[in-house]
Amino acid sequence: MPAVSHLSSKTVSEALNAARTSVAVFDLSDRTQVEVTGADRVRFLHSFTSNDIKGLKPGQGCETFVTNLKGKVAAHVFVFSGETSHWLDGTPGQQEAIISHLGKFVLIDDVQFIPRTNDRGELFVTGPLASQLLQLDEGTRVGNTIQRETENLSIHIRRVDLLGLPGFLLSVPREQIEGVKLSLCGLGVAEGTRELFEFLRIEAGYPLYGVDITDDHLAQEVARTKQCVSFNKGCYLGQETIARLDALGHTNRELRRLWFDSSVVPNPGTLVYDQTGTTEVGVMTSAAIEINRDPSHSSQSVVALGMIKRPACQPETPVCLIFDNQKVSGKVR
Repeated sequence: MPAVSHLSSKTVSEALNAARTSVAVFDLSDRTQVEVTGADRVRFLHSFTSNDIKGLKPGQGCETFVTNLKGKVAAHVFVFSGETSHWLDGTPGQQEAIISHLGKFVLIDDVQFIPRTNDRGELFVTGPLASQLLQLDEGTRVGNTIQRETENLSIHIRRVDLLGLPGFLLSVPREQIEGVKLSLCGLGVAEGTRELFEFLRIEAGYPLYGVDITDDHLAQEVARTKQCVSFNKGCYLGQETIARLDALGHTNRELRRLWFDSSVVPNPGTLVYDQTGTTEVGVMTSAAIEINRDPSHSSQSVVALGMIKRPACQPETPVCLIFDNQKVSGKVR
């Protein structure tokens, strides 16, 4: 396991404090963006995702899974409804897979998928004062999307609380990303690093598709059922499996937040054991060194996400890692 560089510089500490107490900005320009057009787009998307797309009015959105026939997760995205198109917005690297997967089901439907990842970048503005900074109504809810157009700039503002605090994705033409970022920083907004964002998303328990979630996982195993699954929307691809699993009442494994007493970040795929170190209870999917705002705390620890078997899923369950002939203690959060 590689040693990790410390993220304790003044700049990182200031950005961490800003994200938690005021407002910070992160450049997430590699996020997936796909625009969906055509007269049949609402009915089509409703038939291949786990949430209620038909219930969205223009300016609204929801988090959802794109599911396959077996009820497993083909993609994890937000869907935003507009007057003339819908936008799919998700973690990096999903564009080709989404278009390929959904494209297989387009027969005579009037539906087009337009890749936008290379056209538009995204800045993530987050923190308790994010709404105020962006001059948004305090009643702007998660999933709401607002389009602002000027002569020189087109910005789509999308409310998504990725880090457990008010957060807004700003979709901007890629060539204008730096200018918008400089304008925000000129207003005193702290810019956070990608390493800081990774720590904060893991701490918040927000999964990354292709890392924490793959097409090997059933929808409920991601532990975002409340956010992503509607059980009242009717039929869609994979719905029978998801409904059957809901009737059973539990999964055999679920994604969980973890904490370990370590100064070394484990590699993805590291096995997680019970506190005795004899029984495997899961696998770690992503991890980051914990960034502590209290300078009096000298010890280091690691925050992580992992796919954990049902018997060990309860918060505060003691677990451990074993590497370099040492046992590292931890717990489920």
